[in-house]
Amino acid sequence: MNRWEPAMAEALAEARLAPVHADVPIGAVVVDRTGAVIARAHNEREASGDPTAHAEVLALRRASALRGSWRLDDCTLVVTLEPCTMCAGALVLARVGRLVFGAYDPKAGAVASLWDVVRDPRLNHRPEVVGGIDEAACGQLLQDFFSAHR
Repeated sequence: MNRWEPAMAEALAEARLAPVHADVPIGAVVVDRTGAVIARAHNEREASGDPTAHAEVLALRRASALRGSWRLDDCTLVVTLEPCTMCAGALVLARVGRLVFGAYDPKAGAVASLWDVVRDPRLNHRPEVVGGIDEAACGQLLQDFFSAHR
């Protein structure tokens, strides 16, 4: 078992909550250096009417509020889908130490698929990146959601 699979299981559980309010099933958790989940979120764009209510952004906001600091350099963001440009930028600005994601996103991925925002040498922070953790389960959740909506 990969060391990130338990955290990804938490992110997948969170992602499964999103379709209840018609949101795309993407989930994210923020894990501290001990491996404890300190924040969790799923997409809430439809539920809130907020275009920035992506799982990653919400999880980062909640972790920062809990910590009382915007700096999350000793944390890992675990998310079921490769982050988009907004979310990639947010995790760089939050100084997240590590990003772990499940499925690659060939249409909007900003970490490996289309761009590599988080490792751009022009930026002042570059987190470690681990991709493809439980990729099949993460991808299947999205595939099932979109198949049901076509």
